[in-house]
Amino acid sequence: MKRAPPKAGCYTFYMARALAPRKTKKMRTIVRTEYPIKHWSHSSLMAFLRNPLAWYKRYVMQVYDTPRNPSALIGSAAHLALQHFYSGIGKEGAVELGLEYLRAVPDFEINFGKAVSKKAKREKRVAMEREYRQAVDFYLARAPRHKVIGVEVVAKASIEGLPIPIKAVSDLVVESKGDPSALDIVDHKFVDSFSKARAQKTLFVMQALFNYYTVKEKYGREVRRFLIYECKKRKNADGSPQLRRYVINFADLKEDFDVFHRLLADATLEISRPRIYLPNPSDMFEGENSFDIYRLRLLD
Repeated sequence: MKRAPPKAGCYTFYMARALAPRKTKKMRTIVRTEYPIKHWSHSSLMAFLRNPLAWYKRYVMQVYDTPRNPSALIGSAAHLALQHFYSGIGKEGAVELGLEYLRAVPDFEINFGKAVSKKAKREKRVAMEREYRQAVDFYLARAPRHKVIGVEVVAKASIEGLPIPIKAVSDLVVESKGDPSALDIVDHKFVDSFSKARAQKTLFVMQALFNYYTVKEKYGREVRRFLIYECKKRKNADGSPQLRRYVINFADLKEDFDVFHRLLADATLEISRPRIYLPNPSDMFEGENSFDIYRLRLLD
C-alpha cells in the first residue's frame, strides 16, 4: 500500500522536507542542505541504534524530561569531582563540589524506582551520597597522575565523507607517556562491575574514535591512546583493587576506523530520509517511556 505523504505537525514531516540524498564522485557521500541534528556524538549515535523514538525525542525535539537513574547521577557527580581535582583543586574540595551537585538535583529528575514515599526517597538520597563518597574516595586514594593538557575538553571535528560533524567531550587530554609530542585521552567510568571485554568492548572503541577525531582536530597533534579507568563503586569483597585501566591504541584500530566511518555514514543516510521513528520497549533505559510516547501519539 502506498503511504500518504506526512502532514505538517506530524513528527515525520521535518524529515520529509529534506532533499533526496545524492553522492559526489570524489567523496561518494551524502550531500544535503538540512539534517535533523547538527552533529553526531557517541551518546547520540548509541541512542539512535538502541531506541530510534527516544533518540528523536531527545536529540531532534530536544525534550529532556526522562528522570535519571541514581547510578547515572552518582557517575555525573563523580566526574565533576575529578574534573575539579585535575583542574588543581584539592581532594576534599573536589569531593564537596561533586556532593553539592548531587544534592542540588531535584527529586523529579531522579528515577527512584520502588522508593515512592517521602521517607523512602530521603533514604535513597542518603544512600546515593554514601555511594558517591565511597566511589570517589576509591579513585582518589590512588589517583592516576598525568601531565594534563585539558580537562572536560569539548570539541567538534569534520570527517571526510560525512556531511555533518561529530562532537565529543574528553574527560582529560594528557601528554602521552614516552612521546611528549603526542596526546592520550583519559576517560573515567564509575561502575557496579568491571567490563569483561575490557579494552575490546565495542562500546569503548566507538567512544574512543569519537574522541580521537575531535581531540586531534582541536590540538593538531598525534593522538596515540584512549585510556579507560573503571572505578568500581562498591568495595571488592576479596580486597582486590577498585580501579582498573584499559588501553586502546589507535594504531591497532584500522578495521575499527573503517567500521566507524561506515556506521556513521549509514546512520546519517537513515536520518536523512522520511521515516517513522519506532520505540524499543526492551531498551532498559528509556523503553517504557518511548513506548508510552508511541502509544499516546505524543509526537504526532
